[in-house]
Amino acid sequence: MRRHGKNLTAFVLAGGGSLGAVQVGMLAALTRRGVVPDLVVGASVGAINAAYFAAEPDGRGVERLKTIWLKLRRTDVFPFSPIASVLGFFGKTDHLVAPAPLRSLIESELPFQRLEDARLPCYVVATDALEGSDVVLSSGPAVTALLASAAIPAVFPPVLLDGRYLLDGGVSNNTPISIAVAMGATRVIVLPTGISCALHAPPRGALAVALHALNLLIMRQLVNDIERCASVADVVTVPPLCPLSTTSYDFSQSAALIHRAEAATRLWLRTDGLLHLGASPALLAHHHHG
Repeated sequence: MRRHGKNLTAFVLAGGGSLGAVQVGMLAALTRRGVVPDLVVGASVGAINAAYFAAEPDGRGVERLKTIWLKLRRTDVFPFSPIASVLGFFGKTDHLVAPAPLRSLIESELPFQRLEDARLPCYVVATDALEGSDVVLSSGPAVTALLASAAIPAVFPPVLLDGRYLLDGGVSNNTPISIAVAMGATRVIVLPTGISCALHAPPRGALAVALHALNLLIMRQLVNDIERCASVADVVTVPPLCPLSTTSYDFSQSAALIHRAEAATRLWLRTDGLLHLGASPALLAHHHHG
């Protein structure tokens, strides 16, 4: 419910696969400036980053999150299995990637077991696999909620939680500004992962192409969501990196993405970026020559 008479700030973190490293740099710059939200909302990889940040919403917590990203490898999230791929092709299984490595990663690093135990209110967005509606989780087992929010269709299996099969939050609401507003936020600071706008060709590999296409959809939806919610809250968008030649399937560039995003966000803050409402031009359709 909307709470009247009190200004509340929400951080809303979008999905975007390996480009979630960009959000770590943004969080580092924001916390260094003393910008701390009253609540966080996230979907897909944004939900995972939001939950880690909600556990320790300060510079020390961001440094811990940065350490996790710097040691992350593609096989920690998307371990390729030829057997699973063949079974999936013939309809013998509903996913291509086993979720066990991602579950182990979250379990080993997340400092709380239930969402309600985070220091900041944390809202994780998933999608009902049968109805297609968004499902907002703010209590209960944190690891299960995060796996559900990140369960990319056909890549990971649906997650059964409280009698409902749940999929990636990006299917219904990948940058859930509307959820933040419904929870009472009067100022929403959006942390997008950005668009791989400087690629010379589509990424190679079926999974890489699928993640790239999903990320394009997410960012287009984000612009529409910002416009739709502008009348009910002050929506500020931290500018994503541009140009960006890293894909959402490439975990080898995390250090560079974090460094670039932190520097760019610091500059944006110094030039009163928080006072500028609306979508960043880098989220609009564009391309780079050369």
